[in-house]
Amino acid sequence: MGFKCGIVGLPNVGKSTLFNALTQTAAAQAANYPFCTIEPNVGDVAVPDERLEKLAAIAKSGTIIPTRLTFVDIAGLVRGASKGEGLGNQFLGNIRECDAIAHVVRCFEDGDVTHVEGKIDPVADIETIETELMIADLDSLERRVVALEKKARGGDKEAKESLDLINRALVLLREGKPARLVEVKPEERRAFDMLQLLTAKPVLYVCNVEEASADKGNGLSDKVRARAAEEGAKAVVVSAKIESEIAILPPEEQKDYLDAIGLSEPGLNRVIRTGYELLDLVTYFTVGPKEARAWTITKGMRAPQAAGVIHSDFEKGFIRSETIAYADYVALNGEAGAKEAGKFRLEGKDYVVADGDVLHFRFAT
Repeated sequence: MGFKCGIVGLPNVGKSTLFNALTQTAAAQAANYPFCTIEPNVGDVAVPDERLEKLAAIAKSGTIIPTRLTFVDIAGLVRGASKGEGLGNQFLGNIRECDAIAHVVRCFEDGDVTHVEGKIDPVADIETIETELMIADLDSLERRVVALEKKARGGDKEAKESLDLINRALVLLREGKPARLVEVKPEERRAFDMLQLLTAKPVLYVCNVEEASADKGNGLSDKVRARAAEEGAKAVVVSAKIESEIAILPPEEQKDYLDAIGLSEPGLNRVIRTGYELLDLVTYFTVGPKEARAWTITKGMRAPQAAGVIHSDFEKGFIRSETIAYADYVALNGEAGAKEAGKFRLEGKDYVVADGDVLHFRFAT
């Protein structure tokens, strides 16, 4: 289990360049004109995790299999997209299918790259996209109200619950605030998610800066970070141009390139880590002589459900999980050392899997 993240933004902000770098493919055409991306491009990218390499070295694993994330490059939205301008309706539908939104905003000056609004103002760009998504959500919810009110008057409990959530979302949307600010109780989460609101999705602002600002950002990206802090979103700084250059280098040359330009890691790593934080994702590992493998689950998931990520039979027949914390596995040089030191645990159905756990599941067939 990973997550599906839609890359959105106005035309010519660097979305497709970033997508190409993230997926290390040329599937998305990067060109200096609006709507160069006509269909959403989908790409999987391996999640870099140094822990997996260390575990594989200790276990002498034959194969290393990282977990993967899915990125969707969605064509540039424009003002009026919620009313069908540009290719708006199609792309709003593509966003609806994603778990989170990576909103790329242009934080660089370049006279050779046109801006659809004629000026460089990342906060205004954010507001343009957010407004279109809010209008689309308003339209979607207002069209459902009449039918739900009728059902609610007839005593339909589910309709009453949905109507209450919709009305709470409408209050915020009419004030120009995104639906992700609606306070939702844990028991309401599933019903709220079923509303499929665009502005309820977690947002990561990706500040695309010039090469010289790739480490700490610039004045424009600082404005985006401030905006993100105000609304409880996340923001990261990357240079799509640098990322595209890193992507085509052999792994052994990437570190030298990063060192030469004063960066400690690719921007991809920051995007992934922040994406994990947004969706409350954690990683556990299965390790053996055949393979070392990473698995992504939602934070708070119990052992049987974590086992089910590997195969549904593991969850159905779950008996117990043999568990070693990552730090103990490394410090004690593997399973045998962990057992000898008393760090090998047997956990039952109520065990909440922790980030970095090394697990082996026992199950009945």
